[in-house]
Amino acid sequence: MKAFLETRGYLVKGEIGGCDVVATRGDEPPVIVELKLTLNLAVVLQGVDRLSMSDRVYVAVPRPRGRGTRGAVVYRRDVRKLCRRLGLGLMTVTPGGGLASVEVLLDPLPYRPRREKKRLGQLLGEHARRIGDPTRGGVSKTPIVTSYRQEALRCALLIESDGRRTLKALRETRLVPNAAKILQRDVYGWFQRVERATYGLTDRAHRDLARFAEAGALPPMTVAAPHD
Repeated sequence: MKAFLETRGYLVKGEIGGCDVVATRGDEPPVIVELKLTLNLAVVLQGVDRLSMSDRVYVAVPRPRGRGTRGAVVYRRDVRKLCRRLGLGLMTVTPGGGLASVEVLLDPLPYRPRREKKRLGQLLGEHARRIGDPTRGGVSKTPIVTSYRQEALRCALLIESDGRRTLKALRETRLVPNAAKILQRDVYGWFQRVERATYGLTDRAHRDLARFAEAGALPPMTVAAPHD
C-alpha cells in the first residue's frame, strides 16, 4: 500500500494518530487508509470516524481468491453502494503482489443520490390521500391502513348499513369515488355481487370490519375537504 501511494506522489507514513496509513501530497487533504483483514461493521464505523479528519478515507482488505468465497463481500453491489453513500473508498490488496496487488474498487466521493421522482410522487400522494393517521409507525402485525384500504372500508361500511347497495348509491355518497374499481378488484375479499350493479358483504368483510373497529382504525365517514 505504501509503494502504491508513493508512486502517485504521496508522502506515506504508518500508524499516525491511530490511522493505519496516512498519505499527504502538497496542500491536498490527506489520504487515510485503514488496513483490515475483513470488511465488517466495525471497520465501516472506523472509516466513518476518520471522515471527520479528511474526506479521502479508504478501507483496504485482502483481495478474495474468488468472488464466490466468503471474503468476496467486498464485491457485493450493496456493500459498495453503502460505502458510496458514506463517502468511503474501498480497496483490496493481494499480499506480496507488488504494485499491481492494489485494486481500487471505489474512490471516496461526495454522494449525491439520484432522486426518484415517481417514487416521491407516490409517497406524497399516499400521504395526502390518507385521512388522519390510522397506523402507528413501525407496526408489523397489524395491516397498514392505506388510503386504498380506507376507501374500501368506507365502501364496506356503507354496504353494511343497508345490507346491500348499488354502485350508483355508493358513488352518490361521494365517500368512495373509486367504488367501481374497489368492488371489481375486491382485493380483500369483502364484496359479493347480489344482482346487477348491487353488492353485499362477505362473512370475511364483517369479521374484518369488527377487527378494524376494535383497533380504532375505521375511517371517518365524512367527505374530505378539497386541498388548496
